[in-house]
Amino acid sequence: MKRAVVLMAAFCFIVAMGGIAFAADTLETAKKKGVLVAGVKDSTPGFGYVDEKTREIVGYDVDFVKAIAKKLGVKLELKPVTSASRMPQLVEGNIDIIAATMTKTAERAKQIDFSNTYFFTGQKFIVKKGTVRSLADLDGKRIGTAKGSTSEQNAKKALPKATILSFDDYPQALLALQQGKVFAVTTDESILANLLGKAPNKEQYEIPDIQISDEPYGLGMRKGDKNFVAFVNKTLLEMEKSGEAKRIFDKWFGPNSQTPLKRNFKITADK
Repeated sequence: MKRAVVLMAAFCFIVAMGGIAFAADTLETAKKKGVLVAGVKDSTPGFGYVDEKTREIVGYDVDFVKAIAKKLGVKLELKPVTSASRMPQLVEGNIDIIAATMTKTAERAKQIDFSNTYFFTGQKFIVKKGTVRSLADLDGKRIGTAKGSTSEQNAKKALPKATILSFDDYPQALLALQQGKVFAVTTDESILANLLGKAPNKEQYEIPDIQISDEPYGLGMRKGDKNFVAFVNKTLLEMEKSGEAKRIFDKWFGPNSQTPLKRNFKITADK
């Protein structure tokens, strides 16, 4: 009986502490600490990866959280995350915001809050040239992607007869394609284009015009963190209005970048 009471007390304490963390105001906490901790990818070219010269994490996602930290008047601390670890890291309080090629979905929105869309793309495939003309050519094949990603879920739905192999990150999936362990790699076109752009034998591969989903990216924040979400959204809208958002896009995906892409969106308030 005594042990049960102790366990119940411990459980109530954990719940209470969880409630405090859940209700925390990241905006005020970051101001007091003078630091904003952002979870970013460190192996996704274009969005978040380690620069070979500086050994620092750079990319589109990084530039956006840099702008948010600057607006907030605090230092920015970058913490590497994967597709599978980013949400648990946020919920557990190890990071304050996710900026890691994260697609906004209704299921994820039950657990965390999202900013306005700051990047828009669609899910496609990298394959060997001339091997794929339609989606049917991929069904029944081994397809590589990243663990914990929407790409993993979408591929299973679109290709029910395929074997979906999940890797820790997309470079590992691309390596599996080059080694003949998978027939294709699938994720967002923007990520695929950057992976292919850095591949030593890129002329052997292509991205067919086969899209299986729309992928709107949002910055992830803790559920109910209303003040911080409002601040981030206001900052994003200001960045769009001032042209800073487009300058960041052009830096990483514009005509002079390694992987030119069309900017077919603009940051607006979600309805």
